[in-house]
Amino acid sequence: MIKLTIAQLNLTVGDVAGNVQRMVAAARQAAWAGSQLVVFPELALSGYYPGDLLDEPAFLRQVDAGLESLRAASRELPELAWVFGAPLRRDGPGKQLENGLLVMKGGEVLLRYAKQLLPTYNIFDERRHFEPGPDVAKVLRVGAAQVGLLICEDGWNDDGADYGINPFERLRDAAPDLVISINASPSNIGKREQRHQVFAAAAKRNGLPILYVNHVGGHDQLVYDGASFAVEPDAGVVFEADRFVECVRTLGFEDGRFVEADGNRPAWPDPVGLSAMAFYRAQIVLGLRDYARRCGFTKAVVGCSGGIDSALTLALAAEALGADSVVGITMPSSFSSSGSVTDSETLCRNLGITLLNHPIHGAVDALKAQFADSLGAAMQGLTLENLQARVRGTILMAYSNANGHLLLTTGNKSEVSVGYCTLYGDTNGGLGLIGDLYKTEVFALSRHLNDAAGRELIPMAIIDKEPSAELAPGQRDSDSLPPYPVLDELLKLLIEGERLAAGEREPAEARMAALRETAEGRALIEKVACMIQRSEYKRRQAPPLIRLRARAFGQGRQMPIAAVFPGALS
Repeated sequence: MIKLTIAQLNLTVGDVAGNVQRMVAAARQAAWAGSQLVVFPELALSGYYPGDLLDEPAFLRQVDAGLESLRAASRELPELAWVFGAPLRRDGPGKQLENGLLVMKGGEVLLRYAKQLLPTYNIFDERRHFEPGPDVAKVLRVGAAQVGLLICEDGWNDDGADYGINPFERLRDAAPDLVISINASPSNIGKREQRHQVFAAAAKRNGLPILYVNHVGGHDQLVYDGASFAVEPDAGVVFEADRFVECVRTLGFEDGRFVEADGNRPAWPDPVGLSAMAFYRAQIVLGLRDYARRCGFTKAVVGCSGGIDSALTLALAAEALGADSVVGITMPSSFSSSGSVTDSETLCRNLGITLLNHPIHGAVDALKAQFADSLGAAMQGLTLENLQARVRGTILMAYSNANGHLLLTTGNKSEVSVGYCTLYGDTNGGLGLIGDLYKTEVFALSRHLNDAAGRELIPMAIIDKEPSAELAPGQRDSDSLPPYPVLDELLKLLIEGERLAAGEREPAEARMAALRETAEGRALIEKVACMIQRSEYKRRQAPPLIRLRARAFGQGRQMPIAAVFPGALS
């Protein structure tokens, strides 16, 4: 039996020295457990994804120094082989770097492999910096086993649908006993199940057991859930590491089967996993926690309107950072309902966070009067509505500047999709927690938090309240938008389309088909599509949001601003 240690680590993009420290600590733990092999994720040394840091000579020198540090550390553990990913320099035409895998032992490089399939879709753009590796299999003997090696995307094309090359074919010809895949697979709803399906099918088709090792942690918009796993050709997935936390875990491998270090079979993984709401919660909490930590923030501030979006944002922020590290600010105007303040007070009392009160009607009246005096025009209608949002945004940014808090924006995906937000107002902030949740999901996640807590964290008065921006007398979201249950189904198809899971796509398609049957319905579809297109300039200037779904706004959806694309019904 050989022993393999999974090092599912929360590594930081750009922090080569810090990543080396974490890798060395995990390697020592592996050596203590008697492992022959410790496996780290894709681009572990640099973090995933370094982006245009890879164009910076100073950064590449840090990578070179990090490789030397790992070489020195491996000499101190001469019986242990290290498998890890790093950006590696290369010679010849094309890009000067490759997304590489090294096996290092006793200070020597035993094997070098370059990723063959470089994704350039959705959130990925690896061809921007890397040259693909040759179509060859790399196999290494570890103890009594022949071990084949892959990097992430190389293992996702066994059905041959996306690339002309299938690295599994070469590996199958090389006849290893075991395949190790190092990965940087970002998390979204349904991704865990997709990984299991793809790699279980590849293991069965090729007759190869596979150990899949993934990153964990939040990096800008992306969150990696870990969930490293082992899969066998006949049994399917037989082991899964913890999700959303670091995990250094040693397994045995003998006679084509994965076992615990003591020789027993691993505990059978939970095939169901987290519910959608539990997944959203875990992903947002880890995403915020790591974003704040990596950017140097210890506290956050949120504008508290008494509505559902800000309430959910505050609840999630309190869970991620601690209630004593979150401040809410209520900013009533002359159009605010009494509940906007009282519901905010109840919410913050339930959550145990500080609530500050900063009325804005004086500032709005002064700016309104000055505008008329200086520019000769009365401020009214949409201009006045947006002024209120911008005054609030200015107050929140001023508090952030004065106190060093991270300002969290509170827009949901439904509003952000159709531009139902004010640029330089409620879009101000450093990070959006719920910008990839549709409004109907915002309500569902709020109820989930209450159910999980066994009490009202978010008051039912807020959950049951009809949504309103409260920027004009009697204003309701339904004055400008279709009902959210209708709007959200349209948005799912218009934005995510084929990326939707079947369970979501079918009701969305049914809603779309019903609307297409009438002239009024067709007009509504065209209106929503037009609103999405015309709001692109707002999204381009909005803060990053934590990605939860297969297609999120930001780096995963790159649309032109100055474009005309008629025909949502075509």
